[in-house]
Amino acid sequence: MKVVYSSAHLLHNPQSEIEKSTTHSPHEHSGRGEAIREVLAADQTMRILSPSEWGTAPIDAVHNPGLSRFLATAWADYQRAIGPTREVVPDFFYRASLRDGMRQGLEPEAINGKLGWWCFETTTPITAGSYEAARGAVNTALTATQLVLDGEHAAYGLCRPPGHHATSDLYGGYCFFNNAAISAHYAASTFHSKVTVLDVDYHHGNGTQQIFYTRDDVQYASLHGDPRRAYPYVTGHADEIGAGRGRGSTLNIPLAARTDDDSYISALAVLCESIATFGPSLLIVSLGLDTFFTDPISDLSLTTDGFYRCGAMVRELGIPTVVLQEGGYDVSALGSNVQAWLHGLEGTS
Repeated sequence: MKVVYSSAHLLHNPQSEIEKSTTHSPHEHSGRGEAIREVLAADQTMRILSPSEWGTAPIDAVHNPGLSRFLATAWADYQRAIGPTREVVPDFFYRASLRDGMRQGLEPEAINGKLGWWCFETTTPITAGSYEAARGAVNTALTATQLVLDGEHAAYGLCRPPGHHATSDLYGGYCFFNNAAISAHYAASTFHSKVTVLDVDYHHGNGTQQIFYTRDDVQYASLHGDPRRAYPYVTGHADEIGAGRGRGSTLNIPLAARTDDDSYISALAVLCESIATFGPSLLIVSLGLDTFFTDPISDLSLTTDGFYRCGAMVRELGIPTVVLQEGGYDVSALGSNVQAWLHGLEGTS
C-alpha cells in the first residue's frame, strides 16, 4: 500500500494543552505521527511517498476562506499584539446569542477576539508552525485521495494534525482543517460521483457531519462514544440523520463504554450495509485508533486484532478506499494498530 507522509507535521508540536481545568502535556503531539511512520517504514508491504502541493483552493471550497486567512497569521499576530508566547489559546468564545436582537456579528479586530471567533474550544493551541502543518495534512489527504482516484485500490494518508472536528467555520478538537471533508468534496465535486466518509474515531466527527449534513452526494457514517459522556458532547446522537436533500445520508451509532471487538464489529457491519446501499464510488475512512482499550482519553475496549478485523470488513465492501489518520493517543501501540487496520484492509498478515 502507498503511504503519504509529510514531515510538515513536525512544525505543530505544542508542549501543553488546556483540558478539564488543567494545563498538561498534549495528547496530540508530533510523536504520534512519527510512531506511525516508523512502523510503516519498516513494513515491506508499505511504500512511503511525499505529498504534492495543492494550494488553498481545495481548503476554501469546504471552509470559510476567512479561517485559512486567520490561521496563516494568527500566531505572528498574537506575538505582535500581546507579547511572546509559545502557544496561543483563546480566552473568549463568540456565541451568536451574545448579540441577540442586534445586527449579525462581525469578526473582531483584536486578536483575542479573533481567536474566539474562529475556534470553539481550548485544547487546540496554535504554535509558530501550526498553519504549515495543517496545510501539510491537507496535502497529504488530497495526494492519497488522488492516488486512489488514479487507480490504486487503497492508499493511506498519515494526516497530522487530524481534521474531523473542524467545521466549515471553526477549528478545534486538535483539528485546523478537515482533511477528510476536503478530500471528499474534491472527489465528489470533481468527478460528480458519490463519496462516503466512514468515521471510526472514538470522538464524533462533528465537523465532517456539519459540512455534509444537507448534501446527498456525500454520506457520513460514524461509530463513536456516546456523546452523552464523550467529546464533543453535542453531536453524534442516533437521531441526527441529515437534513433537506441530505436527509438519510448521515448515520450515527453511539457506543457504550467498554464496547469490545465483537460488539464494535457488529455495529460496523450495520454501517457497511448502509454504505453498500448508498453506493459510493469512493470511500474515505477517518481512522481513529482511540477506540483501543488502553487509550488515555477514551473508554472503548478494542484490541489490535479487532482493528485488523475492522479493516477486513471494510475490504469486503470492494470500494476504492482512502484511509486518513485521525485520533489515537496510546503512542506505544499506535503504529502497530494502524498497521493492523491497514493489513486487514489489504488482506495481508
